[in-house]
Amino acid sequence: MSNNNIPSKELIKSNYESYSDYFAEIMANIVHILQSEIKLMAQPTYKYRVKSFNSYYKKVLRLKSKELSESVKMIPLTDMLGIRMICAFLEDINLGLEQIKNIFEIKEVEVKGAEKKFSEFGYESIHVLIKIPESCKPELTGKYEGLTPISEDTVCEIQIRTILQDAWAEVEHELIYKTEFNPFDIPLRRKLASLNASLTLADITFQEIRDYQKKLQKEIEDRRKSFYLMADDLLDEKSEKAEQKPASRVTPFVQGTIDDLLLHAIHEHNQGNLEEAVETYTKILEAVGPNEKNIIAVIRKHRGMAYFSMNKFDEALNDFNVSLEFDPKAYRTYYYIGIVYSIKKNYETAIENFTKSLELNQFQAHTHFRRATAYYEIQEYEKSMSDLNSAINLGMEQSECKSLQEKLVKKFGLNM
Repeated sequence: MSNNNIPSKELIKSNYESYSDYFAEIMANIVHILQSEIKLMAQPTYKYRVKSFNSYYKKVLRLKSKELSESVKMIPLTDMLGIRMICAFLEDINLGLEQIKNIFEIKEVEVKGAEKKFSEFGYESIHVLIKIPESCKPELTGKYEGLTPISEDTVCEIQIRTILQDAWAEVEHELIYKTEFNPFDIPLRRKLASLNASLTLADITFQEIRDYQKKLQKEIEDRRKSFYLMADDLLDEKSEKAEQKPASRVTPFVQGTIDDLLLHAIHEHNQGNLEEAVETYTKILEAVGPNEKNIIAVIRKHRGMAYFSMNKFDEALNDFNVSLEFDPKAYRTYYYIGIVYSIKKNYETAIENFTKSLELNQFQAHTHFRRATAYYEIQEYEKSMSDLNSAINLGMEQSECKSLQEKLVKKFGLNM
């Protein structure tokens, strides 16, 4: 190739930089779509950049020198427009990728670093090439007037990484790609490999902890729903509900810890193995110190729910009251106490506890409904109707409220 065929670097730079704001606006528009459409439990953060001219020029010279010699038009590169979608957990990477596939037209998906051996220091990330939507391209007017429309082949690269993968990529870039790294420096390679392994293990551990928390939360939520069903059964004589049992679930992955014992206890509780559940709750209480207020409050509350399911209402009340001593703002515990007193037909005390629960959190449909029922029993019909309306407004099923509603209508009709 003769020198006469090589266009001026300054001319290429001027042309490239004239698109800089245009490209930045395109990426800002794509990021806005991602922020609006991607729905994960922990929302990702985003970084984006237009490839620097020097990096662009070196790559174009290396890969597309023929095109460069023929024209000074904008030559698209796959990584010219780059967005990083940075996720909290490993599972979010695949979840995010599937959602991106549903939002954009995908040109290519590549897992970078997957080919490296464990002893090497490259770190994985997923690179997705998307076609730039027409809606993300600004009009070529105003400050963009005179620009040639970009090629249909121009893509935007979205890199999907965890927080730790992104941190590794930033440091790796500074240590290796910006310096004269000697591949024969064995001690340095070993240190980098060790660091890579530590970060990979940390990502895996974070994901395992999250999986564990989700399992525990699912068990607790099922325990709470089961309590509501049993309360309905005891208070409303809906015996068919008492036969419903939750499906079998997975066992915990951490063995021999208090968290593991709690998950085991709640799992047995949900399966109806109440004696086993109470025994395990008791073991936890024996293992924790007197200053572990949060743990004592939680375990006493759950053991109280187990006693409740065994119709041991005095034992349940004792556990609920002790739980409140350690956590006086536990609004659900006041609700549970109110349920027990309702079963004992001590409606005034039940109302006191329902009221304390609602003072802490007024947005509880079940608590409004149960206080409405208690008010009805002591012939406070207007208060009962007010609570019933609040329960319905908060999403209580009409079918669950129908019986009380009909009774109140009848009472008001008799008073007319």
